[in-house]
Amino acid sequence: MNRALEFAATVRHDGHGGLDDTLSSVEALEAWSGVPATEELLRAVTDLRWAVRSLFAHAAEAGTRIDTPYLRPLDEALRTVNAAAAAAPRAAQLRWGTPPTLHHVDTAAPGDRLLADLATAAIELLAGTERDDLRACPSPRCIRYFVRTHPKQQWCKPSCGNRARVSRHYHRTRD
Repeated sequence: MNRALEFAATVRHDGHGGLDDTLSSVEALEAWSGVPATEELLRAVTDLRWAVRSLFAHAAEAGTRIDTPYLRPLDEALRTVNAAAAAAPRAAQLRWGTPPTLHHVDTAAPGDRLLADLATAAIELLAGTERDDLRACPSPRCIRYFVRTHPKQQWCKPSCGNRARVSRHYHRTRD
């Protein structure tokens, strides 16, 4: 799965009208990212995630969903993602040898590098060719985003398609 989509999927519908957050604590963030975390980093990651989800919602024309109240205006989301990507610069260096080799010098703290890598993954997805296939899953109770891998794909995973069919059948027979 694309790193940006994996990041956006750390929040999902809980099945009871609310949201379930995989990154709900410092410990959860450390387990998910493998980076030593603090409360400050958790807040920054959470803010970045909502900015990324906001950009995905805009690109996929997601409409109103259970996460809509948490989404940011487009200009604010852009500022947040671009600032995170720029906060941890990486410089290329040439080392002479046989053959010459490319090395990257990175002096960013692990938390800043995590934010920059997540933001860069979102930027690459949204600015790349996959953007045209970015979709918001239309299944009831699903708030995931996915990149369509074939023209007939409608849902993020088969269980969401099953849920949508069951819901349609229920409403047809009950209404």
